[in-house]
Amino acid sequence: MSSDPWGRVDETGTVYVRTADGEKVVGSWQAGSPDEALAYFERKYEGLVVEIGLLEKRVKTTDLSSKDALTAIEHLREQVDAHHAVGDLDALRARLDKLVELVEARREERKAQRARQSEEARQAKEALVVEAEELAQSDQWRVAGERLRALVDTWKGLPRLDRKSDDELWHRFSHARSAFSKRRKQHFAQLDAQREEARRTKERLVAEAESLSGSTDWGPTAARYRELMAEWKAAGRAQREHEEDLWNRFRGAQDIFFAARSSVFAERDAEQAENLKLKEELAGEAEKLLPITDLKAARAAFRAVNERWEAIGHVPRDARPRVEGRMHAVERALQEAEEAEWRRTNPEARARAEGLTGQLQAAVDKLKGQIEQARAQGNTAKAEKLERELEGRQALLDQALKGLQEFGG
Repeated sequence: MSSDPWGRVDETGTVYVRTADGEKVVGSWQAGSPDEALAYFERKYEGLVVEIGLLEKRVKTTDLSSKDALTAIEHLREQVDAHHAVGDLDALRARLDKLVELVEARREERKAQRARQSEEARQAKEALVVEAEELAQSDQWRVAGERLRALVDTWKGLPRLDRKSDDELWHRFSHARSAFSKRRKQHFAQLDAQREEARRTKERLVAEAESLSGSTDWGPTAARYRELMAEWKAAGRAQREHEEDLWNRFRGAQDIFFAARSSVFAERDAEQAENLKLKEELAGEAEKLLPITDLKAARAAFRAVNERWEAIGHVPRDARPRVEGRMHAVERALQEAEEAEWRRTNPEARARAEGLTGQLQAAVDKLKGQIEQARAQGNTAKAEKLERELEGRQALLDQALKGLQEFGG
């Protein structure tokens, strides 16, 4: 009979292993010595030790699933419980029990981790949904559209939730995107319609602008071009492929007209500047007639100057009042001299003036007497009425006396 601390072989060749529950039959050995039998089953024990050690390492250092780990543990436990090895089988069972505890702890940890990840994914997806629903109301079409596409990519990178929660959140997310796309489509359809209307309006404006480009009716045509420009601005923008061409045609038609007008106005301004120079010379010539000493000669000289004046064309508008005012001043001086001469040499007018002065003087004297009489009678109202009448007659008398003095007193 042969034995060691964990097993023995009896006389019949039966091999036993010692456990906490007593000896257990390992097997029968007939081919060699008892020591060889113990060595054989001890090697089988060492094999179990190695397998358990490898499994412990896999559980601790790899992402081996709990299910696969427990299956491997049970497979090794069956081998240990079969007692086909000699060694400290109870120690192996203890190691397997601890390994089960480790796997269970890892499973709970992973479960908690998955729960955290799921909650984080839920919160992330809810945040994406809220942002998408806000973007659905945006009018920043390009920026919001790009952001929604980025949100889709972010969504795809997040873990799936339970089917119900994931479907509900995706429905809201998808609905927000669809609502935005619908609004954007409507906006651009409306914009296209507006741009088409703007194109038709601008085609009409271009046609009229081109028809006016050869006009020489400078004032009204320039005013109409200003109106056309206001209508152009109010029409809005046409499609990009039409806008630039329409503007070039519209602006080109105006340029043709205004270039022609500028050329004509430049010639006219040069001519009017020369006219002004000539009229200023004539005004200076007329002013030399003052003061008038020989009315007849001055009148003839002014008439000759005025005939030359009338033969000259227009002068610049801003200079017209000044130069014409100089001629008018000379003309008024001639008129005043003529009136004075007429009054001085007209005996009939003098007689009429003297007669009128006498009549007015008599009327004034009569009114003064009536006023004194009314006041003596205490009739204040009548006196005041007569005084007002006296004021008018006195003014006429003063004017008549002044006229009479102009005849030489």
